[in-house]
Amino acid sequence: MTLTAATPITFSIIIVFTYQDDKFKRLFLFKISTYHSPNLTSTHIFKQVEIHMYQSIINSTIQPFNATAFSKGEFVELSEADVAGKWAVFFFYPADFTFVCPTELGDMADHYAQLQEMGVEVYSVSTDTHFTHKAWHGSSDTIGKIQYPMIGDPTGKITRNFGVMIEDDGLALRGTFVVNPEGEIKIAEIHDLGIGRSAKELVRKIQAAQYVADHDGEVCPAAWQPGAETLTPSLDLVGKI
Repeated sequence: MTLTAATPITFSIIIVFTYQDDKFKRLFLFKISTYHSPNLTSTHIFKQVEIHMYQSIINSTIQPFNATAFSKGEFVELSEADVAGKWAVFFFYPADFTFVCPTELGDMADHYAQLQEMGVEVYSVSTDTHFTHKAWHGSSDTIGKIQYPMIGDPTGKITRNFGVMIEDDGLALRGTFVVNPEGEIKIAEIHDLGIGRSAKELVRKIQAAQYVADHDGEVCPAAWQPGAETLTPSLDLVGKI
């Protein structure tokens, strides 16, 4: 093969590295492409650098927000300040007046008293308005059980902050995020639209998260339940499990 100024030559170099700071881990992907343009002389070389940054949401701090929610028959204004100092669940779902969504929200309502006893507040979030939440609450027996705040996010800002927006549809994926009193996300669970979630399993996960937060050095094994044995990672334990 004879190379000329009109012969395009393309190659790519991919460089991947991670960087950890106090709040979260960033994954950087560098794609460097170098090629000869077929329309110019061989002395003209173009370099293109594409940089993509991916942020792990676990252990990141929730971003500031302001929103109106329907709660206990009233419209209330909420912000990240209302979440500070307590455990919280942000429970995203696609839309009001749908099918899987009321079963999930009703299931959460059935476990709300237990979560409150654990010091946990629940915030359901969809891209509907707070007015739509009120209308749904008044027309559905299942949704009528809900006592936790139902946040309206018509601009999608909160939904995007948590990375669960379906941009083509303007709807949220089924995303569940557990936030500790310091405002850090400790649990993240995202489902496709056809897969419903279990509030019972969420309660178990929060119990584990709270136990680990209160017992430095201990970790909870698979399917851990309150009162069961935990693990204390150490050199002596390596290979013994």
